[in-house]
Amino acid sequence: MESPSNQLLHWPDLYTIEKRMPEPPSPESTIRPIQQLPPAAPAGPAEPGVRLRPALGVWLRDLILSLAISAFIIVFIYQPVKVEGTSMMPSLADQERIFVNKFVYRLEPISRGDIVVFRYPRDPSLSFIKRVIGVAGDRIRIDGGQVYVNGEALDEDYVPPAYADSRSYPETVVPPECYLVLGDHRSMSNDSRDFGPVNQSYIYGKAVFGYWPMDKLGRVR
Repeated sequence: MESPSNQLLHWPDLYTIEKRMPEPPSPESTIRPIQQLPPAAPAGPAEPGVRLRPALGVWLRDLILSLAISAFIIVFIYQPVKVEGTSMMPSLADQERIFVNKFVYRLEPISRGDIVVFRYPRDPSLSFIKRVIGVAGDRIRIDGGQVYVNGEALDEDYVPPAYADSRSYPETVVPPECYLVLGDHRSMSNDSRDFGPVNQSYIYGKAVFGYWPMDKLGRVR
């Protein structure tokens, strides 16, 4: 039986990882849009008479500039998203808010251990979030839940015993420009064990920073 999966959202709102299971929260981490509000107008009494019009023009200019900068950051660099589901626990919890960097992979390669967002290969209208376990050329196999990369057991401190499972996966060589990805909650994740390696062209962001709740504030690892 296929496990549920992490999904992310779609622009222009934010990324949303769609819920795949009814309440209680889906095992899959999903993301819902977070409402963006324009900057508040400066407080204080208005200038009288002829000075009102120039002051209003400056305020409108600053507002438009702020919105333009915010739109640029959201479209091209960072996107705030809300996680829904549990398939990336304990790294990413249900209802957690994080930032996704959509520009970073133009500057650096995708690396083993990165938490990436990508279009689901079986339905590109959906987006998933998983951890990269194998890069192109790696020999990956899973024996009773233990992951082996190029013949060596992978130390996965991000998968507590309570989140592990005993599934096996035959040895596979990751194809060129592809990545093998797994959810941290191994017993509740639909990942490369089910749909195979993910092509690099489907990967479009990296989870980089959690900002809510406050006890999860910090870099996503």
